[in-house]
Amino acid sequence: MQRLPVYVQATDPITLLGMKSHLAGRPEILVVAEQERHAAAVTVVVPDAMTEETFVTLSELRRGSSRLVLVPSTLDDAQLTRAVECGVVGVVRRSEVSSTKLVQVLLGAARGEGSVPGDLLGRLLEQMGRLQREVLHPRGLTLRGLTAREVDVLRLVAEGLETREIASKLSYSERTVKNVLHEVTTRLQLRNRAHAVAYALRHDLI
Repeated sequence: MQRLPVYVQATDPITLLGMKSHLAGRPEILVVAEQERHAAAVTVVVPDAMTEETFVTLSELRRGSSRLVLVPSTLDDAQLTRAVECGVVGVVRRSEVSSTKLVQVLLGAARGEGSVPGDLLGRLLEQMGRLQREVLHPRGLTLRGLTAREVDVLRLVAEGLETREIASKLSYSERTVKNVLHEVTTRLQLRNRAHAVAYALRHDLI
């Protein structure tokens, strides 16, 4: 069995020791040391409280290749949303932690699967729906951050079509196509149409 390398980040040494011992006896998990954390597939973050410092830590850890699992004592809706924005893919409340439950979430995170307590997930979905209805939809945007028109244009750019061909295929003017591409690159701070296509593909937007 190939063991999953996991790094544990905690705000105090007692919590750190407890979480490591929670995982150390599991044959599926290999707990890695501080100097080896770059090799971890998943990082477990165990904060005392969800402070500004916690979110800074999550953002810093996100820059690596490791997926993030959060084990908070408490977590409200706003904190959950912000944690997701910081790259957290799994949440287990500290009061609900067992080695079996935690390992399931860690293995799922390594496979790209998300895991959030059911009550929090329901409220998160409600927030997303409200965001779509009240903020994005009035602006013609979707949760993916692109309008339907932008998706159509970028897909055709990705297929190698020129501006004139895209305009003909979508029954737009060439100026409209150019304006769409300009709006995307400006809003997402991208360099050119090739960069826009690469960004959209990388983030599964098209």
